[in-house]
Amino acid sequence: MSARPRPRDLGLAPGTLPSGPTASVLDVPGVGLGHATLVRDEPAPPLGRGTARTGVTCLLLAEDAYRRPVPAGGAVLNGAGECTGFLSAAEWGAAETPVYLTSTMQLGRVYDAACTIALEGDAGVADDVVIPVVGECDDSWLNDCRRMQVTEDDVRAAHAAAVASVGAAAPPPTGAVGAGTGMSCLGFKGGIGTASRVLPDGTTVAVLLLTNFGTREELRVDGVAVGRAWPSAGGPGTTEPDRPAGSCLGLVVTDAPVDGAGCARLARRIGLGLARVGSVAHHGSGEIFLGFSTGLRLDRDQRPDGPARSGRDLDPLFTAVVDATEEAVYDSLLSAPTTVGRDGHVSEGLDAEVLQGLLRG
Repeated sequence: MSARPRPRDLGLAPGTLPSGPTASVLDVPGVGLGHATLVRDEPAPPLGRGTARTGVTCLLLAEDAYRRPVPAGGAVLNGAGECTGFLSAAEWGAAETPVYLTSTMQLGRVYDAACTIALEGDAGVADDVVIPVVGECDDSWLNDCRRMQVTEDDVRAAHAAAVASVGAAAPPPTGAVGAGTGMSCLGFKGGIGTASRVLPDGTTVAVLLLTNFGTREELRVDGVAVGRAWPSAGGPGTTEPDRPAGSCLGLVVTDAPVDGAGCARLARRIGLGLARVGSVAHHGSGEIFLGFSTGLRLDRDQRPDGPARSGRDLDPLFTAVVDATEEAVYDSLLSAPTTVGRDGHVSEGLDAEVLQGLLRG
């Protein structure tokens, strides 16, 4: 099977800033991204675990984040979702674990495993505890959530893959991988998407999304309302969820020195990028965003090791976040193939040739 295109292969590069070499979060030094993808077909419960189209994604911010936390801050566009560690990031302006993404009803299992991984990584955790960052989206359209599909081994595998990916020269897997395996976005198969931007001063800003929101008629690409013009699905059973819900978890990470308040401001701009592609943050969709900076580090009492970039100096970073978010949505759509899930539900992969035809008019 030939590789699916990324946005830049189709000339989709929002804004004027260049991307980094991998057009992903891996362009930020020290950052890693790993997945554990669960695809299996067993008898329905109670005889088996049913159909699994789910997984875990791990964003490694820094390998020493417990001893030297990274500044963090969050923003909520619509709060129909959950993200552990969000309150402590708002209070302290810091994060001290990787960020884990998974499906809604697996959040507790992933949190437990994240605590175990943190305890094994640093004995000091037993004396001062951690609050892992774990976010979720609902993949029950394609994934059977009557059985807890994710195990501790899956979380460990995603974390190990994230550690191994640091400094990689090739783009990471995106689309229907890890936490994105069972997600649908804007009437098509969605999942994991990422993009980066490099500012003239060499600063890198990168976005990672778990896309699971919207309806097909809302989809806009490069300003064109392609969703409304899209031809009818070609195969029998090709459908989309009845409700425009499921959420979008958005993460932005930069190597610019930004404090917790600045990270929250960066995170808020993810919503502007989602609006460009058609998101209206439906009632049942949780748009929850977090921002992180690896260019400023904190001690265990959240004291920074240097001055922070703030005020109007954040404007170029805001631009980068919005543009990278738009591209990351396209990446999640273009990378994901048509996927058949539980009860025969089908999430159609976005056809790049049809898309190009609609963009040409």
